Amino acid sequence: MKKLMGTMVAALLLSGAVARAELVDRVVAVVNRDVIALSEVEKRAAPELARLGQQERDPARRAEARARIIKGSLDALIGEKLMEEQIQELGLGVTDAELEAAMADVRRQNNVTDDTQFERLLTSEGFTIQAYKDFLRKQMGRMKLVQMRVSSKVKVSEEDLKAAYTQYSKLETGDSEVHARHILVQVDPNAPPDKVETARKKAEALAVEARKPGVNFSELAKAKSEGPSAADGGDLGFFKRGVMVPAFERVAFTLKEGEVSEPVRTQFGWHILKVEEKRAVEVAPFEQVKGELEAKLKLQKTEKYVEQYVQELRQKASVEVKM
Repeated sequence: MKKLMGTMVAALLLSGAVARAELVDRVVAVVNRDVIALSEVEKRAAPELARLGQQERDPARRAEARARIIKGSLDALIGEKLMEEQIQELGLGVTDAELEAAMADVRRQNNVTDDTQFERLLTSEGFTIQAYKDFLRKQMGRMKLVQMRVSSKVKVSEEDLKAAYTQYSKLETGDSEVHARHILVQVDPNAPPDKVETARKKAEALAVEARKPGVNFSELAKAKSEGPSAADGGDLGFFKRGVMVPAFERVAFTLKEGEVSEPVRTQFGWHILKVEEKRAVEVAPFEQVKGELEAKLKLQKTEKYVEQYVQELRQKASVEVKM
């Protein structure tokens, strides 16, 4: 009897937790017969929400931006569900051989030579090996669909390129490049607040140490940084605006030569930056950047046509949004 009563009490206590869990992970959209849970949306939005928390202090603006991010993440997931249905209908699946070739290419692009290093890189992005394979397989399937349905519409004319170069020249004139190093204290983008704060304090202590007279930032990065550039003393080389993540870039272009930053949060963790040098950027001639501009314009036009295609799919589908 006591055992039964204990079980009943436990069930009553747990019922509140279960109800709360159902509330937190409720269905927020139904796409044809497929559902999207709130947890999926929050996971997709997590990196942007983390950046928002660092950048926006006004509660009203933060709430407004958060709603916008959540809606954007939900719309993206709805679009992906619709595209996945098309991929299945058209038989555009990705073979294991194609997937392994793509994984090898990712490793090559990131200069990763062994499994442990690759796993560490994926962990810093919030993936396990299997989760990344699943993500990549879906991405490749969508790329096949885009190639079939959208790519033929994407055209870039010489006039488009010359207009883009004029804009590029205006942006580049008078700008600068920054040569920076950094020390990274890794923290998962979805880590609980106490772990984020522990990592921040560790980064803050490293920033204080880096500013001490006679301290060699490069050697400190080699010894303490948790990022892949640690072996090079945290060296990031020269970079222009638009290359690094926004939070990182804002600080890098604000610091003076020789200055060390306060900890800066990105999806990778907390960074301490040191600007080694700044130099003016010369505007490259048209022929030199033509290929880069063409690729950028093609990407922009492809994204626009993909958005139109998804809207067409959405109009033909049964999509019920519950938030």
